[in-house]
Parts: sequence; C-alpha cells; structure tokens
Amino acid sequence: MSDDNTTPSTGIARRDALKAMAAAAVVPMLPDTAAAAPAPAVSREPLPLLDEQQRPVKRKGPRGTPSDPVLQVAKADWPMKLSLRELTTLSALCDMIIPADAKSPAASTVGAPGYINEWASRPGGDASLVRVRGGLAWLDRESQARFGKRFHLATNAQRTQICDDICYLPKAKPEHQFAAQFFDTIRDQTATAFYTTPAGWKDLGYIGNVAMPTFEGPNLAIRRQLGLA
Repeated sequence: MSDDNTTPSTGIARRDALKAMAAAAVVPMLPDTAAAAPAPAVSREPLPLLDEQQRPVKRKGPRGTPSDPVLQVAKADWPMKLSLRELTTLSALCDMIIPADAKSPAASTVGAPGYINEWASRPGGDASLVRVRGGLAWLDRESQARFGKRFHLATNAQRTQICDDICYLPKAKPEHQFAAQFFDTIRDQTATAFYTTPAGWKDLGYIGNVAMPTFEGPNLAIRRQLGLA
C-alpha cells in the first residue's frame, strides 16, 4: 500500500474510488426522469455449470474456528495438543520472556502457556504446532547437552545463556536459526497473551474505558509545544 493511499493499478486515491463506488450504487435509485435511455439488450451466453467435482466444498470445523465462528460467545473447543512435558518447558520459557517483577506477575501466572497451546493447536495451525513443538524439544535437548538437565530445571543464569543465543534472529548462528525463529514466535505470543490480561493492562498503565470525574487535558508544556498556550 502506498503512502498516498492510491490504488496501485490506476493511481486513483482510495477515498475517491470509494466515492465513485458509492455514487454508482445510488444511480439505480434515481427517478426515471433523471435516468438515461436504457441500453439495448445484449445477448449473452449462459455461464457454464460447474462440474460436481469443481463445486466449492463448504468447510467444516468445530465451533469457534474461521469456518464456524462464535462471535458473541467466543469459545475454543478444539483439542489442545501440547503435552504436559511440553507445557512445562513452555512455561519456563514464557517466564524468561516476561518474568515476575514488583509491578506484575510472570507470564505463566496469567495463562500465557495455555493461550499459546490454544493458538498452536487451532485448526489449520499445523505449521505453528510444528514450530512450537520443535522449538520446545530443541530447548530441552540443548539444556541437557549443556547442563545435564531439562530447560525448566536449569538455573535462571543457565536458561539465560541459552536464550541469549536465540533471542535475536539476525545475529543467531546458522545452527540456531530454527530455534531463533521459534523464540520470535513464542515472544510474540507471550506478549500478546500477557498484555491482553488485566495484569498486563496494569503493567502498561492502561486504565481502559473508565469514567473520569474531570479531564484536565494536556499539561502546559505540551500545550506550549503545540502553540496553544
């Protein structure tokens, strides 16, 4: 999408294109006296019927999937696929990404591993599930090779050592590329899970749609910068 909001094929501004579409939709509603003379009928060949095998097949899936959404009462009732062992490793990694501090709890405390399990287990999410499972297996194997213990049993310093090798994809070694991609995925999903909870809102200082007795507006310094004071 271009910065000037123009369509790439015609160069017409998107706003103008929308106006033209709206005007075209109104034309049939005009009185007959304002309408132009009808165009002569043009014979058209009938559209070919689709072969039975070419007919679009209606997708089916459990409630809450894109093919059968429940928009007012969102519910995911597809099977969760991560094992208890995998969730244990995942919880340790989530807490390395967002640990507990003086302001908020750790990511696992507010359900980040369960959110990631639901996301990775979703219908059509096979590629995500492969990445998550492969990455969790890599973490345990790497921790076992380095420290003789699984990732969740390693010390915080030991886990940090592993995470430092995979936390930034552009600088990850070739042998760590897959693990770095996995870490990117889990970091994004952990942040999404955490910062959409009340604990995450509080950590951000977001108060939501709360009535305020008064609104003072921007302070004097900001008003001066804007030339309003």
